[in-house]
Amino acid sequence: MCRSVVATCVLLLLAVPAPAAKTTIEFTVDAGKFARANDPVTVPLTLPKEFDKVQTVALRTGKDAVEIVGQLTAPGIGFDEKPSAEGKVARELHFILPTLPAGASATFTAVIDTDVPDVKVGKDKVFHWTDTKGAALELDFGSMPVLRYEYKALDTSSKEKREETFKVYHHLFDPTGKHLVTKGPGGLYTHHRGIFYGFKDVTYGDNKKVDIWHCTKDTYQEHEKILSAEAGPVLGRHRVQIAWHGTTKDVFAHEERELTVYHLPGGTFVEFASRLKSTGGTVKLDGDPQHAGFHFRAAQEVADKTKAETTYTRPDGADEPGKTRNWPDKKDHVNLPWDAMSFVLGGQRYTVAYLDHPNNPKEARFSERDYGRFGSYFVTDVTEAKPLTVRYRLWLQAGTLSVAEAAALHNEFVTPVKVTVK
Repeated sequence: MCRSVVATCVLLLLAVPAPAAKTTIEFTVDAGKFARANDPVTVPLTLPKEFDKVQTVALRTGKDAVEIVGQLTAPGIGFDEKPSAEGKVARELHFILPTLPAGASATFTAVIDTDVPDVKVGKDKVFHWTDTKGAALELDFGSMPVLRYEYKALDTSSKEKREETFKVYHHLFDPTGKHLVTKGPGGLYTHHRGIFYGFKDVTYGDNKKVDIWHCTKDTYQEHEKILSAEAGPVLGRHRVQIAWHGTTKDVFAHEERELTVYHLPGGTFVEFASRLKSTGGTVKLDGDPQHAGFHFRAAQEVADKTKAETTYTRPDGADEPGKTRNWPDKKDHVNLPWDAMSFVLGGQRYTVAYLDHPNNPKEARFSERDYGRFGSYFVTDVTEAKPLTVRYRLWLQAGTLSVAEAAALHNEFVTPVKVTVK
């Protein structure tokens, strides 16, 4: 009888809905010196904890009260260091700014309501994650695949299995979701994997030297856990924890790696952020432009069939097919604000722009290859007291990209709109 009474009380408690909460936030967005078009905007907010489950928000702007869909998330890497005040929660409000002329400003009103937690958006216009346990985590927009995180556990049963599983990486689909544009294991240089990050020359502990690019000997990157996975009408974001293993498979660093994908017209926009922490002492990161840092590798078909058609466009203009630049052969191929590689895959030309944030360690030494890999690296130290945080962006589109278009992507990244919450 006591059990029955307790169970009834529990059910009654569960049936009582939480009181509704509602708040209105007004903010202005200033374009600054650059014109804005389809620009992702982030509004940092501190809200009462009852709003931490609200995901989508309706924004209104202009005299005609034009409605724009916004999405609330937890703070991203680089913006989540400060703890929230008692009873408060840090959130980010994301939306796509359609257009705003240089020097202009716009005022927005956002109503955040726990009683109406979701703006009605069709399922075909929302990101969602699907986890295949122990193998991959895929991000789709509606039914269209966009990004896939490959995280199989290290398998040492054969040389081939170890090569397949010695590092984690992300695959990227073309903007239609029909084809992968990135390379997996095998092929020319098996250590090249889609969107990836690592360093050939790493020193830690008592002068231990390891290679966590080629992942030789005991060295490898291991997926430990998914820290978060958020999705909605504006973006899909996930953060994972990765162990960096060195000699005797000991863990000398932990990395939080976060990728954010925005839904934008004309292409796929990916933001890569990483925070690397030493497990003890100093970790020195070094390498060379071909084997260290943050890189993108196009699918194997480019190396096999179309590398003669690969072109690079840089701030000083577009180069001829097959022409590449590499540090140190070209000493000034450093600290580029952006670089763009155009390649042919399945008969379609694509261009991917690589954007390096100025707050990342410098000197950033760049590498380009006609078979479809490019990126940059730096030399730096990481300690327990001084973790390493880096941010990059990738923009993928069909066709070619002009210098002006790539420069606009860079301007959005390093000089975002100014947001003032009233």
